[in-house]
Amino acid sequence: MVNINFQNVHTMVGPDAIIQGPIRLKEGIIIYGKVYGDVSTNGPIRIVQNGLVQGSVQGSDIRVGGTVIGDVTADGQVILGKNCVLKGDISYRKLLIEDGAQFEGKCDLVQNNDQKYQSSKSESDSG
Repeated sequence: MVNINFQNVHTMVGPDAIIQGPIRLKEGIIIYGKVYGDVSTNGPIRIVQNGLVQGSVQGSDIRVGGTVIGDVTADGQVILGKNCVLKGDISYRKLLIEDGAQFEGKCDLVQNNDQKYQSSKSESDSG
């Protein structure tokens, strides 16, 4: 199992929270609630099993356990958990898709010089 370091997480969106509009941070965030807008940070992002983001997600490392309707861009790794639903494109340096993850979109591998290399297109269930 690949782990993401969530020590620099300073912000949490609680399970009963609904945020309308973008979130922009310098450190990490864990989302238990619903965000209707883009999430952008220099730190890690974790969207838990019942969490929802309707907008693009950009961070250093991203773990999706809930639902994302929008594009996901990571400077490092992206992990799609076994119960996640992602409808959007992924840009990443390292990608892990667990069995059962639902993903509809395309993947772009980001090279060290920030050039994108289209690696695959998917419209299927991993499990």
